[in-house]
Amino acid sequence: MKLTSQDFIQLENKYGAHNYHPLDVVIDKGKGVWVWDVEGKKYLDFLSAYSAVNQGHCHPKIIKALNDQANKLTLTSRAFYNSILGEYEKFVTEYFGYDKVLPMNTGVEGDETAIKLARKWAYEVKGIEKYKAKIIFCEGNFHGRTMAAVSASTDPDCRDGFGPYLPGIEIIPFNDINALEKALQDENVAAFLVEPIQGEAGVMVPNEGYLKKAHMLCKSKNVLLICDEVQTGLARTGKMLASDYDNVRPDILILGKALSGGVMPISAVLADDDIMLAIKPGQHGSTFGGNPLAGKVAIASLEVINEENLVENAFKLGNYFREEMQKVVDELEIITLVRGKGLLNAIVIKPTATGKTAWDVCVELKNNGLLAKPTHGDIIRFAPPLVITREEIDWAINTIGKVLQKFETENKPVVTENR
Repeated sequence: MKLTSQDFIQLENKYGAHNYHPLDVVIDKGKGVWVWDVEGKKYLDFLSAYSAVNQGHCHPKIIKALNDQANKLTLTSRAFYNSILGEYEKFVTEYFGYDKVLPMNTGVEGDETAIKLARKWAYEVKGIEKYKAKIIFCEGNFHGRTMAAVSASTDPDCRDGFGPYLPGIEIIPFNDINALEKALQDENVAAFLVEPIQGEAGVMVPNEGYLKKAHMLCKSKNVLLICDEVQTGLARTGKMLASDYDNVRPDILILGKALSGGVMPISAVLADDDIMLAIKPGQHGSTFGGNPLAGKVAIASLEVINEENLVENAFKLGNYFREEMQKVVDELEIITLVRGKGLLNAIVIKPTATGKTAWDVCVELKNNGLLAKPTHGDIIRFAPPLVITREEIDWAINTIGKVLQKFETENKPVVTENR
């Protein structure tokens, strides 16, 4: 007997940890910007696995690289050299213009690696007294859910109940240069770790020039600027890196998600020799980090971004999406604004008298063939694969507008301030 969507959902609920709350759709197949559930219904993916699938689902070049290497060699660990890692390291460092790369697996491992690297640099190079180093983070950040990330979080869902927390962390408001300048007066500050755009917080775009000013302040205090571009990097925002908007080259760059084209966990931390070589053999690593399979997949994933002009496509269609969505905002009371860069965007939903939320909007979008997910209750993030076409964007805009119109008709919005 063929299992239904509800059968699969019940299996997960019974045997899996309840650490996620997915929409009730069971995806069975994907190609490009489209996915199909187990019953065969087709959906436009407007989340891209939180920007891990920038190159589209099951991109043929990336899948070929995966299969070709999987049939030859997948893993050696770092106990031995392998014939792929050096090739990948040369490719990725030249691609982004850094001396060295430290390969890891998940995005949060990239953040953990950058934190360890910054601390080691603080003691070995900057000369901060041992174990006194501090790292500055921003309110509203999302760097993952390991203990370092949790310790730096201000999100109660991520943080509460997991203490005691990691010391050596200071949290300041995002997009507040004065707060950063004040925090940098502490001579024990080693680094400022920031997302150029806060994705999980609701696609919070800072003021123009914020990152540039932050970088200048950090340089003046011999403090490392670390940019977490796990979600915002690799063409998502209409630039190869979101930090490119301010012409900033971070001292430490963290990449993940789309580095693999959504095929497997791959992350990377890039820095120059004076920073990276502070870590010596045995002080950091990963059994799977830098495996041959990941190396070939990452090279193919980065090549696809260039070959298919995904930076330009994200920039052009992102501008178009926001312009068209602004027309919807102007016509309806249920949404207060649209914001974003490139194809990383969000809308804010007003509370309704009937208690409906952004979650209910996403359920209705799913019923109409478009998949998106809310964050923080009243915000819906829109981030389709970057291979999307103008026609597909038009279909999405029409579907979103139709759903919001219906939602407003059935649910009177409560007057509230913009976020």
